[in-house]
Order: sequence, then C-alpha cells, then structure tokens
Amino acid sequence: MIQEALKRQVASLPNEPGVYQYYNEQGEIIYVGKAKDLKKRVSSYFRKQVDSRKTQNLVNTIYSLKHIVVPTESDALILENTLIKEHQPKYNILLRDDKTYPWICIKKERYPRVFATRKIIQDGSEYFGPFTNAKTVRVILNLINELYPLRTCHYDLSEAHLASEKYKVCLEYHIGNCLAPCVGKQTTTHYDEAIAHIRNILLGKFKQVNSALTREMKAAAETLQFEHAQKIKLKMEALQHYQSKSAVVSAKINAVDVCTIISDESTAFINFLQVSYGSIVRFHSMSIKKKLDETDAELLRVVVVELRRRFESSSKEILLPFELDLGEAVRVTVPKIGEKKQLLNLSLRNAKQNRLEQLKQIKLTDPEQHSQRIMAQMQRDLRLSELPLHIECFDNSNIQGSNPVAACVVFRNGKPSKKEYRHYGIKTVEGPDDFASMEEVVYRRYKRLLSEGEALPQLVVIDGGKGQLSAALKSFDVLGIRGEVAILGIAKRLEELYFPDDPIPLYLDKRSETLRIVQQLRNEAHRFGIRLHRNKRSKGAINSTLESIPGIGKKTAIDLLKKFKSVKRIKAATLDDLTQILGPKKAQITYDYLHKKTA
Repeated sequence: MIQEALKRQVASLPNEPGVYQYYNEQGEIIYVGKAKDLKKRVSSYFRKQVDSRKTQNLVNTIYSLKHIVVPTESDALILENTLIKEHQPKYNILLRDDKTYPWICIKKERYPRVFATRKIIQDGSEYFGPFTNAKTVRVILNLINELYPLRTCHYDLSEAHLASEKYKVCLEYHIGNCLAPCVGKQTTTHYDEAIAHIRNILLGKFKQVNSALTREMKAAAETLQFEHAQKIKLKMEALQHYQSKSAVVSAKINAVDVCTIISDESTAFINFLQVSYGSIVRFHSMSIKKKLDETDAELLRVVVVELRRRFESSSKEILLPFELDLGEAVRVTVPKIGEKKQLLNLSLRNAKQNRLEQLKQIKLTDPEQHSQRIMAQMQRDLRLSELPLHIECFDNSNIQGSNPVAACVVFRNGKPSKKEYRHYGIKTVEGPDDFASMEEVVYRRYKRLLSEGEALPQLVVIDGGKGQLSAALKSFDVLGIRGEVAILGIAKRLEELYFPDDPIPLYLDKRSETLRIVQQLRNEAHRFGIRLHRNKRSKGAINSTLESIPGIGKKTAIDLLKKFKSVKRIKAATLDDLTQILGPKKAQITYDYLHKKTA
C-alpha cells in the first residue's frame, strides 16, 4: 500500500527543476536530492531493477516524499546544499562539510575592493550570487579586473592617511592592475564610476559592457590579434551565462517566513517557506477542507499562526499575498518587487503545484470524483441550473456553399462519447448560409430526440458567435425547449462565450478547466465535421472526373476505383490494364480522354 501511494505521488510530480526529500516511517528526512526534471529523477528510484545496493536500501526505507519547485537547476543545487547542511540526512554523505557557495562582494569602504568570498558579513557590503560554479566567479572577477583596474590591498584609504602620504605604490600599479588611489593618482569619483559599472555587470545589466567588449573584439580581429579576440569572446560568453540573482538565496534577507494560499470551492492549498540567513531552510505544503465556505484571509490567519508555532519560527516578518492583521508580534509584508516578491512567487508556485498534484491523484484513484468536480466547476462557471453531465456541440463545414455538412459531438461526464457522434448533410439550405444550416441541424437533432423519447442534454454548445446562437435558438423556440436546455455559443477569435439574451460575452481564464472542456467540444466537432466534408468533396471530385468520360457511368467508375484506388493510378494504367476491366472500346475512349486531359 505504501509503495502504491508513493507511485501515485511520483506520477503527479512536475517535469520542472526542484528539490525532493525522502522521509522514513518516523518522519525523519533520510535523503535530499536535486533534479533538473523532478518527475524523471524521482521515478528512476522506483524502477524494478536498481543497480546500487545503497540506492536499494534507501528505496526500501522511504515512507513518504516531499518536493519544492524552483526556477532553475542552479537554484535547485543551492537549495539542496542548504537543506543537506540543515538536516544532515542519513544517505547524504558528500555534503556534510561546512563549505558554502561563493559570492562576489563589493566591500563597504572608501575605494571599495571587489573579491570572492564564502562568508557573508552583515556590515553594509554588497553581495552578489551565490554561484554554483567557482570557475564562473574567477572568470567574472578576471573580466572585471581587466575592464576596471581596482585595488586589491587591505589598506585604510581614509582622507587622513592619504594626506599624510603614508603609502607608496606597489607592484600592482607598475604592472597595470591598479591605478594607485593610495597615493592620490585616482580620484574617488573616477573609482566610484568603475564600481557603478561593476555593480551593473553583477546585476545582469550587460548591454554597455557587451558593446565595449564587442568593439574591442572586432578591433583585435581587424589587427589580426586572433588569440586576444578569442579570449574576449570567451569572456562575453561567460558573462551571458552568468546569473546574478537567485530566488532561493539572498544576502539581503535575514529571517523571514513566507506563506501563500490558493483555493477552490471546497479546498484550500497552502505553502509555507521559512528563510534563515537568506536561505530557505524549511518548506511545507498542506491542504485544508473548507467547512463553512471560509475566505482565504480567514484560513490563512489560522494557518500562519499554527505553522509558525509548529516550526518554532522566531522571525519578526512574514510575507503574505495580501494584508492580514496577525497582531503586533509579527510584521506582515506584501512585496510588490525585488527578492521578497520572488520568494512570494516561489511559494505561490508551489501552492499551485500542490493543488495540481492532488487533483492528478484524485484523477488516478477516483476518476468519478474527478469528473464530478469538473462538472461542478462548469456548472458554477457557466451559471447552469444543473450539472452538465450530457453536453452536445454543433459545427458547420462548407467551402463557398459546396458540400455543406454539419457535425454533432456528444460528451458525457466531460469525456467524448464517440458512438453518439452524428453527421448531417444539409438538405434545405442552398448556398453558403451558416445561420440557416445551423437552424436546420439543431431542429433535426432535437426533433428526433423528442420523437424517440430520448433525454435531452443539459448543455448545448454552438460553434460560433451571436449569429449562430440566434439561429439555434429559433429551432429551440419551434420545438418548445427554450429554457429547458442551456445553450451557449463560443466565438473563436477571443474564445468569448455568448448566452441567450445577454449582449455581453463571458470571458473565462485561459487556463480554466471549463474553457478547456468547451474548447475540446468545439475542436472535436470541427474535426468530425471537416472529415465528412473532405470525404464528400473528394468523392465528388473523383466521380466528376470519371463520369465525365463518354460511356462511363457511376457503376463503371466504381469498378475502376475498386481496381486502381485513385484517379491518378487510373491515368497511369496502360491500355491493356484498362481493357481487362472496360473492354477494348471503352478502354480506348477512357485512355484517350485521360491522357488528352492530362496533356
């Protein structure tokens, strides 16, 4: 049973970057891993044959799993590192040291130094990163040093020390790596301009720097300095791959909690993140069944207090998607921009993912409940008086009035019922008149259902806007079923939904399950109708070609098609081949006619 539950969890995982945690039966984290594709990576643990004995022991111990989705694989690597050091899982033996990822620091001092560090000191200095690759840090620093010569010494370059001429230029000045601010050869204004450019590079604002490097590379190539040009190109590529921001770790955020919520009619889905020293150290997703149609604010107020108590949070700030009064003990922030907004978005993304996974599990374990939920959602979205368990959709198909046909497709419980699909040839309408064709087909369909005592659908969907909907309503009026059956039209341009006697269309969210079902109905009706139209059109073209041959009637044309399968093959046949079917006289007439027409 446990393995089946795990398999259902794995089946619902997203194909996105993230971090996964395995728990044993006692609720202890036994393994933390990162993945470029969560579903593929976690699925690999549960294959029938696992080569590694260590992996097999791990799988046998897994009782449950949790995961968190992050924007990039680099973020997943950083978060994995943080969680392993926080929880020290039994099966993670490679990251039990105290090594952390490197940052680039712009030191808060007069004539700031720029250097790599693995230790963050909260002294007002600026930190950029973290970087998952130390080589990238070296390339960036080398690039910065080549573009903007900066000091590397630890001297105190205060105005008093410079005035006393305490320092002398060193070797770095003589080899061109420093402009000697220690002896006043570089002003603070000039130095600060260089720092401003470096800050832009580290913030990912590369346009000006890339333009300067491109000019330098072209100049080197024009003077045949190809090795130098290649080095500049490599630095430009490294700069393009550099990611200066991370949603997982921030040097500016110390201790903060993050909580988000999304909900539907019956269930609320919550995600909680706990950030300490700029890193996510805990994440928790949960769902709550609503009892009395509670609002998101009511639910979140209770959940935040409970989760902070459960996880012993001492942070004085919490990030929420909307304002909420939690008392004086904690400050509520609703971020609009910046790194806090990124953290809030990350939490919201995981809350949405939690909802999707639970819905997938319901679909796998209880398809009937899944269908009922979708039908209930459609009833609310489309303002129907009853569940649309039986839906029908109509579509016309013709080209300038030729071979007009129509299709009716039937969905039951949100799924196609293909055995109930029906094709209609238009009988009473001449020329390209979609409105009249729709009126005819709807009338014929429901006149027959009424005469045979069959149940009418709860919802009828018309492929088209106000015009087609009005035409269908004429047939409803004649049959006396207007008001008994809900009806709407869907226009293709903006996917707007039109209702009877309502001039203002309804626009549903593009990701709405209701809109997805209506679109599926429309597309299925179009596909089914166009298939019949093409068949009629191609048969008409074939029959027209063959029956226009003198002496060839409908029966002879059918015999030829049975033998040769197409007009093209008939044209390619020899006179002897045609003689075996038609006889010598008709064969000669057919052969001459087809080849004369081809020529």
